[in-house]
Amino acid sequence: MKKIRLAICTLLVVIASGLSLYHMIGTVSADGEGKQVYVIPVENTVERGMTAFLERTTSEAVDAGADHIIFEIDTPGGRVDAAGAIGELFQDLEIPNTAFVTSQAYSAGSYIALNADQIYMKQQATMGASGVINSDGTAADKKAQSAWISSMVAAAESNNRDPLYARAMADSSVDLPEYGAPEGEFLTLGPTDAVEVGYAEGIVRYRVELLSELGLSEATIVETSPTPAENFARFLTDPVVIPILLSVASIGLVVELYSPGFGIPGIMGVLALVLFFYGHIVAGLAGYESIILLIIGIGLIVTEFFVASGILGIIGIVAVVASLMLSSADMGQMALSLGIAMIATIAVSIILFRYIGFGNRGLFKRIILNDTTSTERGYVSSVTRLELIGLEGTALTPLRPSGTALFDDERLDVVTEGNFVKANQRVKIVRTEGSRIVVRAIKNEEEKA
Repeated sequence: MKKIRLAICTLLVVIASGLSLYHMIGTVSADGEGKQVYVIPVENTVERGMTAFLERTTSEAVDAGADHIIFEIDTPGGRVDAAGAIGELFQDLEIPNTAFVTSQAYSAGSYIALNADQIYMKQQATMGASGVINSDGTAADKKAQSAWISSMVAAAESNNRDPLYARAMADSSVDLPEYGAPEGEFLTLGPTDAVEVGYAEGIVRYRVELLSELGLSEATIVETSPTPAENFARFLTDPVVIPILLSVASIGLVVELYSPGFGIPGIMGVLALVLFFYGHIVAGLAGYESIILLIIGIGLIVTEFFVASGILGIIGIVAVVASLMLSSADMGQMALSLGIAMIATIAVSIILFRYIGFGNRGLFKRIILNDTTSTERGYVSSVTRLELIGLEGTALTPLRPSGTALFDDERLDVVTEGNFVKANQRVKIVRTEGSRIVVRAIKNEEEKA
């Protein structure tokens, strides 16, 4: 009996020890348990608003002590300057990070991916086609292309990737027919080719598989997304939207000057300016110094309407333009946007003022004198006394040629035709011109007769 009890006790101890050991082994082997992974989307067009979003979210990951960051990339590309800023952000990250290309990483998107520590791709994803172009769709100049190719090569080399393929993505003169990029075509890599050339660590179908590959299956996932304000700012800072906002602002304010009261055109103009600066402030492009400069400029322009010095208006316009330039990440793009707005404003102004008749209303009507005086409205500058013609009188003073003469007991200021007339000599009124009464000496007429 004692032997049976001893055997049972021994068996229980073994089972308990096994369960404890199993639990310990499970805890140790659970992939990424206790770790934290931040997932940050890199989607849609690459522009400065995206830069601000990534700066915020990566900063949050650092502050939270994240163990890994996954950048889920799906973008057709975008601005070179924004991509450069994002690339620097990636390079400065001390947290291990992975670019997960879920669909496409073209142009600026491929540059962003190359700056990540490692790259994984979905089965249908592609990466490359990174030729740099201007905003009008034409190829950039050789200087810009050379700088962009150097950036692509540097991004590849920073993570020990063969720079040949990064160059081929941005330089169509590189001949790689075996990867579907003969001379004249930009290289685009699918997931299999990307793994083959060392531009991707692996191919996964879902994020779960990626986490397993990274050894982070049990890690805590923190999803991030742009706030409504950041999404709105990204829309407002789009290169296509900026000239539209500036055109609406300038047209609205110009029309408001000729409109009675303060109505819809003025509200639209002010709202467009507010939206412009709101988007650029949220995107981190504009500071309060730009707002202050704008307010000063508008104040000087308004003052010019009442002071009419010329100098204040010019300084005000310069201040407004400077505030817009300071709010832009690209001076050339802002200059183009201002040019478009100016042309649109001039065209609309011509239509409104020449064909619709806006010129006699609004603020300008209050500060510009439009009234005229006329005889029909009761204004008479001088009275022409035609009834005096033919009257004879006597010169009271010598006429040299002007002086005073007496006609029917009325003293009148008169002028001769140029001759000298002595005092007390008889004279005759020959014509009147407003207040000017012309006389002629009667004695002279008798002598001529």
